[in-house]
Amino acid sequence: MIFLQHIVMALVAQTVVGLLTGNWWAGAALGSAYFIGREVAQAEYRWIERFGGGLRINMPWWGRLDPRVWPKLDQWLDWIGPVVATVIAALIAAG
Repeated sequence: MIFLQHIVMALVAQTVVGLLTGNWWAGAALGSAYFIGREVAQAEYRWIERFGGGLRINMPWWGRLDPRVWPKLDQWLDWIGPVVATVIAALIAAG
């Protein structure tokens, strides 16, 4: 259920940017990009630990996208949840 915290934090970031600038899409991009980047970085570490012998230099460019390092649903929801929530909020705010 930690993905719910990610959704709330992304929406808070979006709200701050939206209220300060009037650009709710920029807020959606900020809130979403943070969690996408966070989950991709964690996938990189998982790949390095499992397949790279503990060395970043051994990771190919596609290592962070390797489905073998994304085995759990919560790893997907931790970035998909904020993206969906902020897009919906931007659509409503722009509406």
